[in-house]
Amino acid sequence: MDYDVLILGGGIVGCSIAYELSKYSLNVSIIEKELDIGNDVSETNASLIFDGMEIDNDLNYYMEYYGNRNMRDITRNFNVPFKRFKSVIFEENSIENKNFIEKMYARSIRRGIKGIQKVSGNNLKFGLDTKINFNKAIISKNWGVICPYDLSIAYGEIAFDNGVNFRLGEKVVEIKKISKGFKVTTTKNKFTCKFVINTIPDDDYKLGSKIKKNSHKNNNAKCFLINKKFKFKDIAVILGEDEERIFIYPNFNGETVAYVITKNEISYEEAFEKLQNRFPAINHNYINNSYNKQFFNDRIIIDDKLISKGYIKIDGKNYGTVTMTQFIANTIRKMVIENIPSKLKKDFYGKRREIYRFRDMTNEERKNLININPKYGKIICLCNQVTEGEIIDSIRRPLGARTIDGIRKRTGVMKGDCCGSYCMSKVISILANETNKDITEILEKSDGSNMIMSRIKQFNEI
Repeated sequence: MDYDVLILGGGIVGCSIAYELSKYSLNVSIIEKELDIGNDVSETNASLIFDGMEIDNDLNYYMEYYGNRNMRDITRNFNVPFKRFKSVIFEENSIENKNFIEKMYARSIRRGIKGIQKVSGNNLKFGLDTKINFNKAIISKNWGVICPYDLSIAYGEIAFDNGVNFRLGEKVVEIKKISKGFKVTTTKNKFTCKFVINTIPDDDYKLGSKIKKNSHKNNNAKCFLINKKFKFKDIAVILGEDEERIFIYPNFNGETVAYVITKNEISYEEAFEKLQNRFPAINHNYINNSYNKQFFNDRIIIDDKLISKGYIKIDGKNYGTVTMTQFIANTIRKMVIENIPSKLKKDFYGKRREIYRFRDMTNEERKNLININPKYGKIICLCNQVTEGEIIDSIRRPLGARTIDGIRKRTGVMKGDCCGSYCMSKVISILANETNKDITEILEKSDGSNMIMSRIKQFNEI
């Protein structure tokens, strides 16, 4: 056998499973069709960590509860930004007859969730300039904000350092059952393995795991990145009519992230109007960026029907997957170890390699770092204070960035007010130099997304 375990999909779930299995004497590999890991999480640098209060399904509630409870320990160990905030879920007066808050509160009490409080409109003291007409709300001390792709990359880097093989830019095209495992064919290679863990939603490669219970109940979401002029220090969730939801919370750069979620597709202007109606202090000049995405609310299912044959499928897409990841990974680890006896590694190292964030350092720390490597003294991105040293480190690290999007995710470069107009050409040049490529070969994210299609004249630099 080429591998003991093949993990299909290098998203946050696949990387967390690889991290857990890397603790054991197993030969593990991840196959990911994209050129980087963690491409299934939010494009902003902040995602919410839930406590299970808002979710109907009891199993998925426990997944969120487990992840929330352990998030502080794992983020501290991984050096990943994570912070808890006070959160308030509002039920607008227009949907009072739905009793969302009453049902949510009763469900939370039954589940034993602590740190929550139900309040009425005239008893809520919340420092917001709002026009939210609500009757009841729930306050929770349990929610938090995390940098999701930083968590994904940390899982991947530690797994890589402990021997997991990452095959990026390969797509699985076929899986066949053989006498003692599976034969997996990709666009580049063929492998054999004892166990397959499929984290790719929907696709079961005709292995007979008919679990099509999810309908991908996705709503439409318009995301706004609001600049530092709008000060927001808590998490607010507004429940409106016809499945309308608004999530608004701070990120780690002093900015604010807002999602307007609706059942039907709406324009930028319509979404902004809904946001401004509740938060009149926001104006168009405050919006740095906006984009569309889907808001999934499936059940996350761990399908082990074929575990005796060596196949496990994780199915479903859910807005709370980042919170649920730890539970999923630990559950899969136990299943695999029960079926492939193995020992814990004595030399497993569970910490992430040191990472330097210039903007978060003291002047003394900066001075010491620059004395070691002067490139940390050259700022490339003025908006977010990202240095040349940080960009080079993001390329040279385990599973280092090979695309502009990969550098952007790891460092925050090109995510400021100028959206890369000042620093993009410099980042392209650094990536080209570090990977020994021509600037016309540099990709934004995936194959075919070349940043520069051709040269007008053959200069050595841009």
